[in-house]
Amino acid sequence: MAISTVNPATGEELETFEALGEEEIEGKLQLAADTFREYRKTSFAERSGWLMRAAEILEDEAEGLGRIMTLEMGKTYASAIAEANKCARGCRYYAENAEAMLADEQIQMEGARTFIRYQPIGPVLAVMPWNFPFWQVFRFAAPALMAGNVGLLKHASNVPQCALAIEDIIRRAGFPEGAFQTLLISSSQVQAVIDDPRVRAATLTGSEPAGRQVASEAGGNIKKTVLELGGSDPFIVMPSADLDKAISTAVTSRTLNNGQSCINAKRIIVHEEIADDFTRRYVEGMAALRVGDPMDENTDMGPLATPQILEDVSGQVQKSVEAGAKVLTGGEAPEGPGNYYPPTVLTDIPKESPAYREEIFGPVASLFRVGGIDEAIALANDSDFGLSSSAWTNDATEQERFVDELETGMTYINRMTESTPEIPFGGAKNSGYGRELSHFGIHEFMNPKTVWVDASDEGASTSAAE
Repeated sequence: MAISTVNPATGEELETFEALGEEEIEGKLQLAADTFREYRKTSFAERSGWLMRAAEILEDEAEGLGRIMTLEMGKTYASAIAEANKCARGCRYYAENAEAMLADEQIQMEGARTFIRYQPIGPVLAVMPWNFPFWQVFRFAAPALMAGNVGLLKHASNVPQCALAIEDIIRRAGFPEGAFQTLLISSSQVQAVIDDPRVRAATLTGSEPAGRQVASEAGGNIKKTVLELGGSDPFIVMPSADLDKAISTAVTSRTLNNGQSCINAKRIIVHEEIADDFTRRYVEGMAALRVGDPMDENTDMGPLATPQILEDVSGQVQKSVEAGAKVLTGGEAPEGPGNYYPPTVLTDIPKESPAYREEIFGPVASLFRVGGIDEAIALANDSDFGLSSSAWTNDATEQERFVDELETGMTYINRMTESTPEIPFGGAKNSGYGRELSHFGIHEFMNPKTVWVDASDEGASTSAAE
């Protein structure tokens, strides 16, 4: 099976790669296992030095790396350069903090010296998406490598050049051969890799069906998984909010990365006291965005990543309109080459329509109005997803209720949701489980080994019975 780079702005096939065969996969798995046995013995200082060098490469070559991202998945060139620099920041964060995060944790027990020692578990398979093709990978790779694990990357099939570039950066940074390898394989080949006993865990960012499949396969092999499965995130605006800031942020959040982010503000929930003003100005802001060539510095939003995504988004909007939803702006893909879809706002959305129930992975906002905070919270929670939420209010009581009652892995007050190295990232309900980033992320693929040394036996040459 061929794995191709296709420019989403033009539909032009740029480069084609052959998927790895069984013998090639076997060689890479064995190299990962062999490398791990020695790599886990390297010092934090050595790993930190290599990861700092990776950060330097990312920054020095951000423009070239950004061009690869833009050509493969269509994000604006400026945002692609920013993504490379964000990866450098993530590398530095773990290079500087991993040793402290993984230090022995002392436990006070009478008559004993007891502590927890964090030990790496081995090769970890990362099944990664195309939408943030560098950042999604580095937010796994940086903590995994600092922890002493080794990584195997199965990247999305539409970003093979990004996958190979990441492997090359890590190799050039000085990490041992086999510490991080890209597997150019199809989705049908993933199961065999998960089943292989040399692979000890898996992490996936992707769709809910993909998450169920990987979790089921890994669970059958008694292997840990971390899943981030997207969401239909609420963005709630109450009367006391700074309306100017809330509106501009709602536009930015919904169209970030061409509307293809798991933490985009997908359901905009507005109190009826300010709903008319908010709606008018929000629609104006969405309609004013420039859609076009992602390499053009004047472009606000580029194409969707693949023709299939364009078809899916168009279909979800059409079905919602047929069910009774009203289009306030956008709603139809333009004619011509490229996977372009305009910023779109829907309102009067029926409960059983896709715009209410499903995640729309494109620049489509579902706009709702509510009579008060109880209705806002109930509507926000009326979803199978629970990744993140953003609530806009300057009322302290309302802030506390949103923090306490929204059923999500993350709640941001008066700020749009984002991922950053210092803060744990992950969801609730069907948005997955486990956490990336922060100290929580680095601990996910560790063996927290309990060590108990009886005080009377310290220094003795014989070991006590179990």
